[in-house]
Amino acid sequence: MDRMTNLGAVEDALSRANGNTYLWTDREWTLGEEGTAGPFSGKTVSVKDCFDLEGAPTSCGTSFYRDLHGVAARDSWIVEKLRSSGAVIVGKTHLQPLAYGITGENQEFGDCLQPGDAGVLTGGSSSGAAASVLEGSAWAAIGTDTGGSIRVPAALCGLAGYRASLGRGDWRGGVHLAESFDTFGWLFRDLRDGPLLGSIFGPTDVAGLKMPTSFAVVEDAFLHDCEPEIVERLRHCQSALQGLGLCCRTVAVDWWSESREVFAGIQASEAAAIHRGHYLHFEAAIRQRLEWGAALSVAEVDALRRRHVAFRERMDGLLTAHELLLLPSVPVRRLEAGADHSQMRPRLLRYTTPVSLAGMPAVTIPDLGMQLVAAREDDARLLALAAGIQMEKGVQG
Repeated sequence: MDRMTNLGAVEDALSRANGNTYLWTDREWTLGEEGTAGPFSGKTVSVKDCFDLEGAPTSCGTSFYRDLHGVAARDSWIVEKLRSSGAVIVGKTHLQPLAYGITGENQEFGDCLQPGDAGVLTGGSSSGAAASVLEGSAWAAIGTDTGGSIRVPAALCGLAGYRASLGRGDWRGGVHLAESFDTFGWLFRDLRDGPLLGSIFGPTDVAGLKMPTSFAVVEDAFLHDCEPEIVERLRHCQSALQGLGLCCRTVAVDWWSESREVFAGIQASEAAAIHRGHYLHFEAAIRQRLEWGAALSVAEVDALRRRHVAFRERMDGLLTAHELLLLPSVPVRRLEAGADHSQMRPRLLRYTTPVSLAGMPAVTIPDLGMQLVAAREDDARLLALAAGIQMEKGVQG
């Protein structure tokens, strides 16, 4: 793509951006980006505003951190990787404060709403990431997933999502929420782009690897709070996988009932340590979680960590036996803007925290909103198989 053609594509992308999506943009800066030769040459990418971009503030979804730290002196690792790969950074996207939420709500900067449907939230915390892809200002968007922050907005917005294995990539220049669980990831449209996108974080070449031949689907009892259409979508996705020649088994996951308790305590404790001394600057719901995390004793956190290890080992066994795991990313189709979602957070986390505790990679299937999960560091096979689902008849991207 020559420079003039690339500029036209970038200008078109910028024209689609709206104020609800981004917390920082600079049109002239973006148009001045070269979009150097590389696998992402000329592709427009947005970056979640918890990663540094030289010359721009990093808000973490709060005016407090935006003003406290001023502009970043250098690019974060992920921005360096993107720019050296030829990507053009469109801007830094909206997120729930501190990335500590899953609905897309933000009292300071406004709730993040779905482009084309202002009555519906995007989900979060990678809220602006999802919105940027939906509105077409970004081909793909960098997000993070601690407890579901890529999988939830991807599912609610009908997009593809990829949560990388825990430990892939480098968090230099990024702000953690809870280091035990924080992972990089992408929101995008077409699963066939997954292997390329995933290569930013680690190997995605499947040469010489044997593709999965089986998967497990969660038992019906786990789905008791799913809307009927979500269950229908699960069956559709199950059929698509079987259409690719994979054998299916059903697994009981009643032992997942402890996952949110273990996850929430460790997450709160780690987040409290990162943001110590600043709690009063954040909205009430987040401040309360931080204060609770700070109040947990060393003995309580150590006990949670032991339970975490045991849970992760059991999840490892599950994926060793079945290669892949299929379940909904969310139990609902939409989150109405302005509604009381105080009871929605635990309902959503019930579907996402088991994978977060395991540190496993997951792909959200666009339009169906299902998450397909693989063992840690099995990202390459997962992304390749997901690309095959995109091509399976009846699964649209």
